[in-house]
Amino acid sequence: MELQAVVSTLESGEQDTVLKVLQVYNQEKSQCFIFEDEEREERKKMAQLLIKFLERELQPSCQVTCLESIRILSRDKHCLDPFTTKEGLKTLSRHAGIDYSEELIREVPDLDVILESLKCLCNVVFSSAMAQELTAEGRLVVGLARRIKLYNERSLPHDIKFFDLRLLFLLTALRVDVRQQLAQELRGISLMTDTLELTLGVKWLDPYEVATEEGLLPPLPRQETERAMEILKVLFNITFDSSKREVDEEDAALYRHLGALLRHCLMICADGEDRTEEFHSHTVNLLGNLPLKCLDVLLTPKVRPGSLEYMGVNMDAVSILLDFLERRLDRGHKLKESLTPVLNLLTESARVHRQTRKFLKARVLPPLRDVRNRPEVGNSLRNKLVRLMTHIDTDVKHCAAEFLFVLCKESGESWGLPQGDLRWGPSAGLLPSLG
Repeated sequence: MELQAVVSTLESGEQDTVLKVLQVYNQEKSQCFIFEDEEREERKKMAQLLIKFLERELQPSCQVTCLESIRILSRDKHCLDPFTTKEGLKTLSRHAGIDYSEELIREVPDLDVILESLKCLCNVVFSSAMAQELTAEGRLVVGLARRIKLYNERSLPHDIKFFDLRLLFLLTALRVDVRQQLAQELRGISLMTDTLELTLGVKWLDPYEVATEEGLLPPLPRQETERAMEILKVLFNITFDSSKREVDEEDAALYRHLGALLRHCLMICADGEDRTEEFHSHTVNLLGNLPLKCLDVLLTPKVRPGSLEYMGVNMDAVSILLDFLERRLDRGHKLKESLTPVLNLLTESARVHRQTRKFLKARVLPPLRDVRNRPEVGNSLRNKLVRLMTHIDTDVKHCAAEFLFVLCKESGESWGLPQGDLRWGPSAGLLPSLG
């Protein structure tokens, strides 16, 4: 359909005709992500008319169709201006049911309208710095938090919850002030932890241990996994500096509660190996943000039949982290991004928990039996980590050296070196002679 014809129809303003024309346009452009420069001005005009048309009282079917057209146009960064004004964003957020106001928020009964509006907002916020600023000023995060708080009481479909969480992730990733507002004013850590608990559907065995109703650990269904990962990403954003500051007992209890849920995330799998890897990756990233003293929840579950026990402590979670590390090492892809979070987490856990350090040392640095080969030669986890100590990336090299150094109680003697040969360390990045 000619774009000029769509513009002319929108200018006429007749609802039934606009609906029919937009339905055709949406069908033709549903998979369009690259736009012709020649029609840029017509698309801008169409965007202006659509946002104005959407402010009228329309039938839900017409609202959805208009929003579908806006979603298509919002893929074009040159056509975002009409959607990135205070009025345009207020219109979209009102249709999404998250417009923040001191007055009562108008309820949007049609779920399809809410969903399409959320998709539009995600596109616009992701692509426009102006939209990010205006949504922060308009306190859109408050409206989102209000609805998320009601998930336990209201039956909302997966897609709406998912795009609520995706929009919240974008806002907290792109705006430091929104991140702080959610964490502090809106008690976001508690809110998102409760939402994660609801999504995982867990029951508590002990204050810091969760289990499924049957005591088994079936795969987390696809939709719940998708929502859980968005929650983990939001929590990562708002806890980014938590590991670097002291926390009082109230906050420590909150972080331990979250840590117990994250341990549960490590213990379960998702639907498929790749999805499980992604799910565990987000879990590891977030665990690295927790205050160090709260990581003890990884070890608190009782030793039960089938548990991996070491020095009387349940080491299931630590063992899974170690397996995760080795898989990442074997893949050898983007080592800095994929390895440093889990290496840092294991290093700090070993530094503050004696049993964890001893268990990891037994697994990573068992007594040497073959002293003929150099330490970097071979396929053991020890060999792979030692090879990292000469990696071209300084961060990767430092993380590997720090991890091995901590396992050896931060002493070169544990490597079996003579007393006079303690020149290496994590900062030096030198390769010790392991026999």
